[in-house]
Amino acid sequence: MAEHDHDHDGNGEYDYDAWSDAQEETTVTVDGHDLAMAYYYDDGDGSGGGDDGNDGEESDSEAVVFLHGIPTNSFLWRRFAPAIADERRVIAPDLVGYGNSAAHDGFDRSIRAQEQALGDLLEELGLESVSLASHDIGSGVALRYAAHHPERVEKLVVSNGTCYDSWPVEFITSLGLPSTEAMDGAEFEGTVESAFGQGTYGEADSTFVSGMTTPWLREGGQRAFARAAVSTNTSHTTEIPYGDIDADLLCLWGANDDFQPIEYGERLADEVGGEVVALDEAYHWVTEDRPDAYREELEAFLLTD
Repeated sequence: MAEHDHDHDGNGEYDYDAWSDAQEETTVTVDGHDLAMAYYYDDGDGSGGGDDGNDGEESDSEAVVFLHGIPTNSFLWRRFAPAIADERRVIAPDLVGYGNSAAHDGFDRSIRAQEQALGDLLEELGLESVSLASHDIGSGVALRYAAHHPERVEKLVVSNGTCYDSWPVEFITSLGLPSTEAMDGAEFEGTVESAFGQGTYGEADSTFVSGMTTPWLREGGQRAFARAAVSTNTSHTTEIPYGDIDADLLCLWGANDDFQPIEYGERLADEVGGEVVALDEAYHWVTEDRPDAYREELEAFLLTD
């Protein structure tokens, strides 16, 4: 990790190996367990292996943290974190239990636990205030953190995110069973890949699917997936004091999502006070279905004072 000697591919994007090599690693503590957390980092000078960046003057004081969901990892943000790093410091962690972060048995992967891990990461990096861009259960983590630390979150992007009682979905809960560990390897791989085919409006990009599935196909990956799936807990979003959130809010949503319907984004924006931007012809993986439109909306919101 953190060798930074891989370039983007011919389209200006990372592949998963290059993304992994560009990651840093630190230790966070969750419920007394010390856990490795991998994260993509760029302070605006291209140190994360991204674009050339800038002189870092703005990024010294302003940072954006990107939070993925289940069953993904920080590679979800490969098109967006490097672009934002032209003007902001960016951090995109693999949640604990996901990607290149610790994935062994013996610790909680829930939204509540991930909030602890996020707080520890920000403490480690010396970040007193940040903006958060989030997707899926990453949004649940972001919403909890923003409600519990309103003075520390400036802007908040929620995309097709878990909130209130919008989740979990049957596909995930069905894989949170002991039988997942016993599945035939080919069957498990096909099942995981199907999550990305079903959640995209068109045909899923092969680079995206490979980056999302690779960590789960390693030794112990099926058990890790089952542990992540069984950690989905609706109570961790129904108990959030949403009215305590003080951040500027953008609900940037794939309008055709059946897993996390846009009505939840509308409810959230109504209660917290914020804007809803619906991107048509986009399902759950809105970042894949409408990457250009998503980036434009993201930059307009995050990079405008």
